[in-house]
Amino acid sequence: MALKAQSRRAPRPLYTEEERRRRDTSPWTIVQGVLAPLQFLVFLLSLVLVGRFLVSGTGALAADLSIMAKTLALYAIMVTGAIWEKAVFGRYLFAPAFYWEDMVSMVVIALHTGYLVMLIGGLGTVEERMLVALAGYAAYVINAGQFLLKLRAARLQAQPALAVAG
Repeated sequence: MALKAQSRRAPRPLYTEEERRRRDTSPWTIVQGVLAPLQFLVFLLSLVLVGRFLVSGTGALAADLSIMAKTLALYAIMVTGAIWEKAVFGRYLFAPAFYWEDMVSMVVIALHTGYLVMLIGGLGTVEERMLVALAGYAAYVINAGQFLLKLRAARLQAQPALAVAG
């Protein structure tokens, strides 16, 4: 048992000191902090409208408009997030610290874009289009959870540094 404990390596910190400094001074950190909850609010409203359509068959236009708004918010947060990742980690996507979050983000983008292709191309039924949007929303919830866990991990890793500094 002791051998197992000794062979375990301490997890790599989410940020090096330099990356943490760049994160804390980047204006893109604030942009992400504003866009993330805004996107979540648009998601909640859209989820209600899509659900209402799927249950009642009414409000397809409102649901479509809300999904388009959610997709635009997603594109905005993805573009600015890539810029943030470049500013902090030196690469636009798939920095080791956020590799799996970026991978799931690609699935989220693909599903949202698939919805737009269906809408613009007149492909499938309205119900099928809404189901693709819901699949995108499910992937978004998983992705948001990933980012919240990373945010929590970053805060926990910063606490020992604060305790020593304080």
